[in-house]
Amino acid sequence: MRRREFIKAIVSTAAAWPLTARAQQPRPVIGFLSSASPDAYSDRLRALRQGLKEVGYVEGQNVQIEYRWSEGRHDQLATLAAELVRQQVALIVAAGGTPSALAAKAATATIPIVFAIAVDPVEIGLVASVNRPGGNLTGVTNLNAEIGPKRLELLHELVPAATIVAVLVDPTSATLSEAFLSGLRTAAPTLGMQLYILRASTDAEIETAFVTLQERRAGALVIGPSTFFNTRTEKLAALSLRRGVPTIYQFRPFVAAGGLVSYGSDETEFYRLVGVYAGKILNGDKPANLPVQQTTTVELIVNLKTAKALGIVVPQSVQSRANEVIE
Repeated sequence: MRRREFIKAIVSTAAAWPLTARAQQPRPVIGFLSSASPDAYSDRLRALRQGLKEVGYVEGQNVQIEYRWSEGRHDQLATLAAELVRQQVALIVAAGGTPSALAAKAATATIPIVFAIAVDPVEIGLVASVNRPGGNLTGVTNLNAEIGPKRLELLHELVPAATIVAVLVDPTSATLSEAFLSGLRTAAPTLGMQLYILRASTDAEIETAFVTLQERRAGALVIGPSTFFNTRTEKLAALSLRRGVPTIYQFRPFVAAGGLVSYGSDETEFYRLVGVYAGKILNGDKPANLPVQQTTTVELIVNLKTAKALGIVVPQSVQSRANEVIE
């Protein structure tokens, strides 16, 4: 009887070994690198986690995320990326645009990287090909550089008398800014518009830019894509309203904070796809074999209360096309 009980105990212990081993295995760690701040990324992080969940990963349960935020200071990104590499994370999600992606690429040639950018990844040297990236990077791009001309068209519909239009860009994101400006310069003459370019990468420079555009009698303002501007949406919305300048930006938070209009990629879909790719890589897929994706969903948000304060009557044609109208 004792012999049978002993053998049973040995068999039971052996059967439990795989479960014990699995329970003791450390959770994979994703390094999240961004040039922005956590406050500006709450919606994006929810979308990222949703994408991870679709592939079987839940933060705090079977995956851990180490966050590194440069708070708009691009010169800190290399240091933050190096920290993640030293931690030997399983992969790096390089959010916050081109500066984050380039910093991650410079930090490692072996750890997989999933980027989220708004420019051509081949042109800036992130991947060899969109269809076959070929290295340790892949990711998702959006349309926020390409649809700049559409923003000018929307301003023309809202403020047809505006012939001088200011454009605010971030000089620390030169690649993205130049791609954005190129499309605007082509479109402006066809709309009878003259562009006046303003540059800002600090709070003080933003304040100065708004003073300058009033001195130049700009009838409207286009804010270019920038992770720094993404962290200043409330400030930008307040200044545009205080200065009485009709302004268009790319994301909904600007309009929710009192800005007039936004037209740009749906960031929820954008970061969901980033999360899906991160999960696929954790499951064994190689970045070299995952084609770079591009989100094509864009959304138009209009703030009618702000329009009224600026003396603008929003045409019904614009309201009917809007994904959301804030009243």
